[in-house]
Amino acid sequence: MRESTRTQITAAAVCITVAAALAVGGKVTHAPAASAADTGGLPQGGEPVQLNPADFSVNITNPYWPMAPGNRWVFNERQPDGSRERVVMTVTDETKKIANGVTARVVRDVASQGRKLAEVTDDWYAQDAAGNVWYLGEATTEYVNGKPGPTKGSFEAGVNGAQAGVIMPAKPAPGLSYRQEFSKGQAEDSAVVLALGEQAQVPFGHFRNVLLSKDLNGLKPTFVEYKFFARGIGPIMTLGVSGTRVREELIRFSRRR
Repeated sequence: MRESTRTQITAAAVCITVAAALAVGGKVTHAPAASAADTGGLPQGGEPVQLNPADFSVNITNPYWPMAPGNRWVFNERQPDGSRERVVMTVTDETKKIANGVTARVVRDVASQGRKLAEVTDDWYAQDAAGNVWYLGEATTEYVNGKPGPTKGSFEAGVNGAQAGVIMPAKPAPGLSYRQEFSKGQAEDSAVVLALGEQAQVPFGHFRNVLLSKDLNGLKPTFVEYKFFARGIGPIMTLGVSGTRVREELIRFSRRR
């Protein structure tokens, strides 16, 4: 998962959420926020989870991030230095059996600057019987001057203590928190749902019924991103609001015909 601790919803955070929604043309229609301690049984921090492979499928149908083979998202990403990257995310026909026994769907991210590759990542996802979409690791390679370089951030659930996390809950609700990934010192991301029923405008179009989440990075305490997910589409926008000024917007989405 390209870089984007458990958190608490405070009055200040809610105010920031409202401001962010208004900044993108959203109409704030929050449901009353649930307790920030509400985990819905989802994993937190570095706590271990025991997953039964029989409970998982590579057919990912969660409405906030459907991953049917052939689905393809194209994003325009503005970097903090003002440069731009084109990010293409494609759900492949490939699957991978993860070290923890779960078979995952391979989703390939390719980031480029002009005609030069910047990063290529294979992300591994699977959906449980309840509809939660789990993130089971990644194989990522940065490119330096067109040549493969560092693979920092790569991990696989079940290897060297790495744990799977949830990338999209089956029943998202304001205040619901969850670990997204955990590989100590490599990948320690988490998220909390801030609001449902938002609106957002990106080059690909205007969307209602948008889920807004707040993502945090345990390795970078000042790092905060807001992410927007449209029903039936998936991720449409990422806003770096602390520790990063990255802005990523969906410019094209297609399904296999």
